Amino acid sequence: MSIRIPFLKKSGHVEVSEAVFDQKFNEPLVHQVVTAYLAGGRAGTKAQKSRASARGGGRKPWRQKGTGRARAGSLRSPLFRGGGRTFAAAPRSFEQKVNRKMYRAAMRAILSELHRRECLVAVAEVPLEAPKTGKLAAWLEGVGGAEGLLVLPEVKPELQLAARNLPHVDICPVGAVDPVSLLRCERVIMVGDALEQLDRRLQ
Repeated sequence: MSIRIPFLKKSGHVEVSEAVFDQKFNEPLVHQVVTAYLAGGRAGTKAQKSRASARGGGRKPWRQKGTGRARAGSLRSPLFRGGGRTFAAAPRSFEQKVNRKMYRAAMRAILSELHRRECLVAVAEVPLEAPKTGKLAAWLEGVGGAEGLLVLPEVKPELQLAARNLPHVDICPVGAVDPVSLLRCERVIMVGDALEQLDRRLQ
């Protein structure tokens, strides 16, 4: 079975499958996939010196008994200035495993919810021949507001130049669409060809 999504401000429509754009919203799955996606973007390069990696401290600072002070074996103990950190941070990977089947199911759930809430808008094309920010902003206002995510089969340089000064507009090719970008914007504007490509990829 297929769903017809009409073009905005122009006659025609694009047909997509119910298997992608008519699924129930699985909130726990979407949360897990989004969390894993954000965790994968973390650098994980934080590092601190432990008492083992801090320089010096080879000699016992004072004798064990008779000084009236607490016993100490190294000046690189976390108790001393210049010593190592107690629980020193080390470089680590925050990557979380997400199966391909889970990722695609989450993408289908997000797209279906956007379609149900009428936040997914289909357009036949983006009529922009020159890198003019004003023209792109006027066209976006004509299709419902100058903010949102614009998804195209491929991003042309003139369109990228025209959109870089619009603070609430993101542009990405259909191959780079991810769950976070879909959920971050209130409106998602997709060119018909991009919709068909995304539909075939997620089936």
